[in-house]
Amino acid sequence: MKKAFLFLGLLTGTCFTFSQSIKLQNGYYKPSTGTYVAPHYKTESNNTNVDNFSTKGNTNYLTGKTGTVAKDYSTQALNYGNGQTIQTGTRGGQYYINSNGNKTYVPKR
Repeated sequence: MKKAFLFLGLLTGTCFTFSQSIKLQNGYYKPSTGTYVAPHYKTESNNTNVDNFSTKGNTNYLTGKTGTVAKDYSTQALNYGNGQTIQTGTRGGQYYINSNGNKTYVPKR
């Protein structure tokens, strides 16, 4: 019985902790391609990628996928997009155009 209460307490605490940092992104159609993007959970915007699901060292607890993008200001971020023309977007984000013609955002250096 104690284990059940402990598990319930941990589960409640975990849900409360993550309820502040993730949100449900509604499904939408990409205007550029006309493809539908299904609803999914994502981390709240906070000017860093350190706590994003897609960042190396982090795991999306909902899907089990591990991140692949270098953390902002890390050694790996220094060589990210090496050899590519880095462009700056209207809101300050930096990116380059990958081989598929899509934007690939660069971690802060």
